[in-house]
Amino acid sequence: MTVPFVTNPLDGTPIAYDDSGGDGPAVVLLHGSALSRAIWRGLGYTPALAGFRTVRIDLRGHGRSGKPHHPDAYRMPLVAADVTAVMDGLGLEAAHVVGYSFGARVGFTLAATVPGRIRTLATLGGTYRAQAGQIAQLFFDGYAQALRDGGMPAFVAGLQGAGWTVDPATRAAFLANDPLALAAYFERTEVEPGLSEFLLPQLRLPALLLAGTRDGQRLRESRQAADLMPNARFVELPGRTHAGTLAPAGPVLGHLVPFLEGNWRPNGN
Repeated sequence: MTVPFVTNPLDGTPIAYDDSGGDGPAVVLLHGSALSRAIWRGLGYTPALAGFRTVRIDLRGHGRSGKPHHPDAYRMPLVAADVTAVMDGLGLEAAHVVGYSFGARVGFTLAATVPGRIRTLATLGGTYRAQAGQIAQLFFDGYAQALRDGGMPAFVAGLQGAGWTVDPATRAAFLANDPLALAAYFERTEVEPGLSEFLLPQLRLPALLLAGTRDGQRLRESRQAADLMPNARFVELPGRTHAGTLAPAGPVLGHLVPFLEGNWRPNGN
């Protein structure tokens, strides 16, 4: 099947996506670092969201989207513009946004910079804060060197050595990536500023923030964000680490689907 693309008007990077084309409200799904849009189908999210029009995006440096090898190509304004370019290409004035990990940070950025285009925000293992020094904690020490020297197999081996349980869908998504693009992406992620907590009270859109009880920093920061955002609700996912946030999907969907349905708009968006 041919994968559609749009071009980011700011720098010409091609962005791959797919669109279920349904009649329900539009929900944009944004994956995490080193994954791709395939993860949402692989873990069972898209079947459960069959009543919605789901738009799954390969964020730049991932999946079938463009894979620049320069860190500056991964500045957050460019990533956010990738999402709005897809929405523009599909004629979507606004959409609900669901993001995991890096996808959640993109969602926070969209809510802050183009609030009229984001109807609701759901974050899974997400944060609004800068990531400096945290990436090795999430993955493993030496992850960047592993990418540059040994490619994706070395990266996956490092994750498993650090105690990650890598399910088949996640493993396939990891191995499909370009290691040098990911190394550049992570280098930029280390210096991205994130959002100021003083901005969060201005994010008045409905929000659902979920994090695992074994995902310590994301748990604390998601709870803090929910406390500061006027219309946000925080939900703990018992026993889940950051890597285990999305699977199994059932308990997550048990919160996510009612949240989306509760913010259903009569015009289908």
